[in-house]
Amino acid sequence: MTQDAIRPVSFAAYESDFEGFSRALGTSFADYGFAVIADHPLAQDGIEAALASAKAFFALPEDAKRAYVVGVGGQRGYTPFGVETAKGEAHHDLKEFWHMGRDLPSGHRYASVMPPNVWPTETPEFVQTVSWLYDSLDAMGLKVLEALAVYLGLDRHFFDATVDDGNSVLRLLHYPPTDGQGPHIRAAAHEDINVITLLLGAEEAGLEVLRRDGSWLPINPPPGSLVCNIGDMLQRLTNHRLPSTTHRVVNPAPERRGVARYSTPFFLHFNPDYEIATLPSCVDADHPDRYPAPITADAYLQERLREIKLL
Repeated sequence: MTQDAIRPVSFAAYESDFEGFSRALGTSFADYGFAVIADHPLAQDGIEAALASAKAFFALPEDAKRAYVVGVGGQRGYTPFGVETAKGEAHHDLKEFWHMGRDLPSGHRYASVMPPNVWPTETPEFVQTVSWLYDSLDAMGLKVLEALAVYLGLDRHFFDATVDDGNSVLRLLHYPPTDGQGPHIRAAAHEDINVITLLLGAEEAGLEVLRRDGSWLPINPPPGSLVCNIGDMLQRLTNHRLPSTTHRVVNPAPERRGVARYSTPFFLHFNPDYEIATLPSCVDADHPDRYPAPITADAYLQERLREIKLL
């Protein structure tokens, strides 16, 4: 991997050349664990409205925001600044965030592990704008999974029934201005827990991906692009054929230290009772099964949330 940038893949090919789209996307994921999707179909005015709602919430007084801290491992509502800590790290990240999850009908079989959403009353437009973004990224994620299924030699709709009621979470992230002095950084090196992550808001510099040679590659996507990466659950399912790559958000350059950074990653998850068992097509003599014991998606999630101090 000698490129200095990840080459964007145009989403226009999803309709015009699905095989080519699948191949280009899968190759980027196999090489980097990341892909940049240009020409995505999400309406820019909808994205901007959701971001405006997020900014309005984060601008509230601290005591008002803390009223939305709920005891579900940070999976709903507000998580204050200075809480989340990357696995193995001693120093917390320089961020605060809000989580929205999937709305379930009353009596749903996943209700015990997917609690209801909470909503800030101070920002009445928040529910509509943020729900729109959740639904849009959820639908987009399914299209990315269609392409990955074909890349892996599976039926195009293999993943549909594995994520249709998935425990997916939209995170509204606020990295406040910083003086840039260590030891804390905006987000320490980590891998994502979930299946795939779809990220809007990576245009403000800071996101970096660890290359196989040990160097860090800055991700500077063109405006209007969507950054997507493989999570640990899909890495496990594919026996590392699709790698979950270490990444971080470094502190800004001196001239940008007074500027807050906002982003809206969507963590797409399997259904809680989906059993993550290595795909037989990803195991051969040269690639023995790294994970002979299956685990449910919810058990895996709970294990990892404890590691990052959200449980």
